[in-house]
Amino acid sequence: VKLQAYGGGLVQAGGSLRLSCAASGRTFSNSNLAWFRQAPGKEREFVAAINWSGSTYYADSVKGRFTISRDNAKNTVYLQMNSLKPEDTAVYYCAQGRTTMTYLNRRYSYDYWGQGTQVTVSS
Repeated sequence: VKLQAYGGGLVQAGGSLRLSCAASGRTFSNSNLAWFRQAPGKEREFVAAINWSGSTYYADSVKGRFTISRDNAKNTVYLQMNSLKPEDTAVYYCAQGRTTMTYLNRRYSYDYWGQGTQVTVSS
């Protein structure tokens, strides 16, 4: 399985971006998917997840501003980011994991990771 994330860039505070992550392999529809992010000098943190049945989960810091979705026909997971803030600046990583994992906000729940895409929000 390979994951390729793209769609990052530079945006002003209050703006929007949509990240995409395309996956290879046949297990996409039967997997949990997530986005994490890592700011300079900080640990990688959970942003959002969507399980195999479409249920979604969000970090408190992005709830109401970000939306995760998936298109199994295209093997792609998306992260729509609205009302962006400077503190959202980070490298964003997509991840894919097994449906047997319970805690979707934990890094160990995911077996495969994309290479990351930079999101920079200017004030």
